[in-house]
Amino acid sequence: QVQLVESGGGLVQAGGSLRLSCAASGSIFSIYAMGWYRQTPGKQRELVAIITGGGTTNYADSVKGRFTISRDNAKNTVYLQMNSLKPEDTAVYYCNAKFVKFEYWGQGTLVTVSE
Repeated sequence: QVQLVESGGGLVQAGGSLRLSCAASGSIFSIYAMGWYRQTPGKQRELVAIITGGGTTNYADSVKGRFTISRDNAKNTVYLQMNSLKPEDTAVYYCNAKFVKFEYWGQGTLVTVSE
């Protein structure tokens, strides 16, 4: 079992910044990648950013140049630094931990970007 606890969401004005954190605990030694996804009502959950154990990252085109994913292996924590936020970034953001055969999700944290 793996537990993912997200924090850092909230309300911010357009152009502002937020940093999301996801702390992982439990049987985490086999995690090969962690990432952030987001979802808005009526839409499918979409990948925002992902980082592998080796540090390789990948971003959705819509956030490239604005968001940065990073991880602190000593703290078993993944971060998503979000800069130059736009109203269209408003969503519930979910942390994800991928294993070979399954994955775990956090409970989600709401990010609201006002005009």
